[in-house]
Amino acid sequence: MPVLYVVATPIGNMEDITLRALKVLKDVGLIAAEDTRKTRNLLNRYGITTPLTSYFEHNKLSKLTDILAALGNKDMALVSSAGMPGISDPGYELIKAALENGIKVVPIPGASAVTTALAVSGLPTDNFLFCGFLPARTTARRHFLRDRSEITSTLIILEAPHRIRETLEDMLAVLGDRRIAACRELTKIHEEIYRGTISEALTHFQNPRGEFTLVVQGQLEESTPEITENVEKQLHLMKKSGLSAKTAISKLMAAGKYNHKDLYRAWLRQN
Repeated sequence: MPVLYVVATPIGNMEDITLRALKVLKDVGLIAAEDTRKTRNLLNRYGITTPLTSYFEHNKLSKLTDILAALGNKDMALVSSAGMPGISDPGYELIKAALENGIKVVPIPGASAVTTALAVSGLPTDNFLFCGFLPARTTARRHFLRDRSEITSTLIILEAPHRIRETLEDMLAVLGDRRIAACRELTKIHEEIYRGTISEALTHFQNPRGEFTLVVQGQLEESTPEITENVEKQLHLMKKSGLSAKTAISKLMAAGKYNHKDLYRAWLRQN
């Protein structure tokens, strides 16, 4: 049965291709590429002569039938211009169609701007949200950010150089001055990883060039105030005065963001 290989390619440095990826690209009958010129440069570097066909944002639907027909006769590889196909790149529709037609889909993992930037950001890596590219228009972009402003997970955002300053300005306005790692031209000659706050990044990137991967601090969880001896005394006086547990706890929660369960346990301790 023919196989569709989903092959990760370097995000910059051509040496970041895996041995397995090179073997697959050499052995398949056809490679569907987002950018045939860029992929041909990669293939030439490693002496691979496999035929290419274009598969990019504006022809990804019209070429589905032809590519699926070719998959009926031979193994194929799907590659994007950089990184893993289908991740903020064309590929999802082809992968979905292949699966629906009973074609085996096999991942060939490798370089990814998302995990590369996250790993070196200095921000929490145990829980993150990949947001892809933000909307191009300011209103839609701010709405998108606002919807995610209370998420405590680290946010990962892709952005083009001509919109990076607008995006940083909107992030500052909506999210506040959070910590950020702005990763530019990852693995390339002019690679830069700027760590600081959003406002500092705005000052730093006056004439930005290259593709950006932004790793942004999630909303910090507000710490819950401890039940101090003074709080215990207030609860004791309220209980003696005849107030109900519900009323007393409501009064204290209005005065500070205490944990309801902690206050109730303290209430039960009062004689």
